[in-house]
Amino acid sequence: MTIRQFKTVALKELSSSPSPALDIDVLLCFSLNCTKTHLLLHYNEELPPENLLWLEKAVEKRKTGLPVAYITGHKEFYGYDFIVSPSVLIPKPDTEILTARAIDVITDVILKRPSSVLTVCDMCTGSGCIALSVLKSLIDEPAVPRELIPAFTLVDISAEALSVARENARHLIPDEYLERVRFIQSNLFEEVPFLFNVILTNPPYVPAQMAAELLKDGRNEPLLALDGDAGADGEPASSCDGLSVIRRLLPECAGHLVYGGSLLMETGEYNAEAAAGLAKECGFKGVNILRDLENQLRVVECHYQSLH
Repeated sequence: MTIRQFKTVALKELSSSPSPALDIDVLLCFSLNCTKTHLLLHYNEELPPENLLWLEKAVEKRKTGLPVAYITGHKEFYGYDFIVSPSVLIPKPDTEILTARAIDVITDVILKRPSSVLTVCDMCTGSGCIALSVLKSLIDEPAVPRELIPAFTLVDISAEALSVARENARHLIPDEYLERVRFIQSNLFEEVPFLFNVILTNPPYVPAQMAAELLKDGRNEPLLALDGDAGADGEPASSCDGLSVIRRLLPECAGHLVYGGSLLMETGEYNAEAAAGLAKECGFKGVNILRDLENQLRVVECHYQSLH
């Protein structure tokens, strides 16, 4: 079967997908280790039998609703290749807004106060896509002195998620900087005794009912990473606005930031304003909400001024 013939058959098989053509191109490029341009230029080439077998199985998995990223085990985020599994959320383009802003905030502090190494926490790290994209970008930025590359602490309640994050760190971060990355399994800050200059977080913020509906399509993303109405013990909280986790998280962030430290937190367009209000109640100043690629309210940025 040629590439063209496979695409014709697969398009019919994946007619229920919201993006069948894109799905097929990603699967083909992954299987053949090639670019989309290569596909266009070699449409009439025969697919090797082992690749065709893998592709046919991949199409069957995609028909169940399983995301392409879980089928290939990879997802691009902020220009970097991340390893993913059903133990972690698939990195989303909107989260790149938080990442880009974090790079600007951290770079600015480094250049204004080049006296010590900053400490950064990525709470609810999942695949590590936020922290590791920030770290890799800082390493690649010539204006940032090598000796002032920050130290990162990646935290998640899930041991499986931390395993994926560790794998991504080994995959993306040069060996000489790996010692600046540590991993802690913790329910929010319970097992984290440190103070930080910057806290980054993309916590669960989807209302419980909405999260359950999202997963009915077979996408297999972890409910634990979506359900913002989970209580501290994992049981349903009394809230139904997706902010239960954030209500616990914000005071803990305040207790783990140095004077003047910054918090950047992703949340939903439907509860971003409420999350910003909660941040103000916890003593955060300069609270601002950044918009995502679709002009929806997405990232709460603020600073903590209390002395510890």
